[in-house]
Amino acid sequence: MSEPTEAFIKGLFNAPISFSSLLDEIPHGILLLDPDRNALVMNRALQGLTGFFHTPVRRLPCAHILRSDICILRCPALGMGPASSGVCREGNLINRNRRKIPVRITLSPLKTEDGHTAGFMETVEDLSLLREMGDQHAEEGRIQGLIGQSPEMKRILNMVPAVAQTDSSVLITGETGTGKDLVAEALHRSSSRAKGPFIKVNCGALPETLLESELFGHKKGAFTGAVDNKPGRFKLAHNGTLFLTEIGDLPLNLQVKLLTFLDDRMIHPLGSSSGFQADVRVIAATHRNLEAMVREDRFRRDLLYRLNVVRIELPPLRRRGEDLRVLLDHFLVTFSRKFNKRIRTYSGESLEVLTRFPYPGNVRELRNMVEYAVNVCDTEQIDVRHLPSYILEEQTETRLQNREDKTASPTLLVGPSQSMDQVSWAGMERRMILEALVRAKGRKGRAADLLGWGRSTLWRKMKEHGIES
Repeated sequence: MSEPTEAFIKGLFNAPISFSSLLDEIPHGILLLDPDRNALVMNRALQGLTGFFHTPVRRLPCAHILRSDICILRCPALGMGPASSGVCREGNLINRNRRKIPVRITLSPLKTEDGHTAGFMETVEDLSLLREMGDQHAEEGRIQGLIGQSPEMKRILNMVPAVAQTDSSVLITGETGTGKDLVAEALHRSSSRAKGPFIKVNCGALPETLLESELFGHKKGAFTGAVDNKPGRFKLAHNGTLFLTEIGDLPLNLQVKLLTFLDDRMIHPLGSSSGFQADVRVIAATHRNLEAMVREDRFRRDLLYRLNVVRIELPPLRRRGEDLRVLLDHFLVTFSRKFNKRIRTYSGESLEVLTRFPYPGNVRELRNMVEYAVNVCDTEQIDVRHLPSYILEEQTETRLQNREDKTASPTLLVGPSQSMDQVSWAGMERRMILEALVRAKGRKGRAADLLGWGRSTLWRKMKEHGIES
């Protein structure tokens, strides 16, 4: 038996209206089920929440779509009788990106005229924002996963709430692992669009032949294999935020279409003669130098101007100074709790190794290191033997290279008549700054990098030690 492809509401308005279009305007996730709890209709908000953008959901069991602990442990539909009304439960679902999302699910029976249950309607509300606001209440220097006390991070943390209240395009730049995804999510969840969808697209993860359809959608029959209408990510992000990560990998022909959208806010699916007005905020991120790509004709200058309305540049970990120790302690507590271990601190030797490491992968690499160490640690403190072996190998190799390199910069030396105990920390720090300035030939930005500080930190410490600018 063939199944209907579209349903209409008749008799309510002057002309029939599309039922699925009506559901798509509801800001919460909606799933209609038959009496056996198999899916019939799923609205756009729930597609964005669960990640079921492409796979047909008709006749799939509800539990296979929501993948919620509510479905598995205490499905409210099982206990419903003829007189039952709607039931509300809070729990978690796992979306197709394997992300756990706290939700409130309300399941209501749909009755026929004679009182029989014809099916069910599930309303799914994302509680992530409420949970994160509660977690933030007593924490300083943190916004939804962003942690830092260094001047550069404080500036970004203060900037995010203000930028979130506008609809301006945002370009987030920084090396890999610096937290660009966290900033994008913080902007969305601090904005008036927080209850709308947050749709992420990695522009470098999909082949060019599929990316246009993924972003802008297509109509049935638009090309070979287009057997059904497909909403693009822009349409799914309606009333929310579209996060385009790795925007530097976007092909030139799609850069033109993105630029057109930023101009007129219209989406034209492949094979469609009509457009769709999408209310979407665009946030883009990249680790590439877009200005250099513009000079090489690999990125459109006008698109860069459109995206670069507000720019947030995340500093690498080596420039965040005191944040390194803050992050080490934070991840130690986080993973100790997660793995139910009583690890209290780092040994002096392991801490020295961790603070000297350059972290080319930035905060993500630091997080992975601490997670590994907590996994293998069998005592109350993390020792060097618990650290990943490549850290020690790399630092040993670096020391050997420095010994062989005649031009290698000398380490900080104590005078011949002084012991280490007789040198004050203030004096050592002043000498470190002077040596860094000499090595950097007076360039303060380079000197700050050599010291692993932010530029503002160097200026402050130069003033403290009376070093003239």
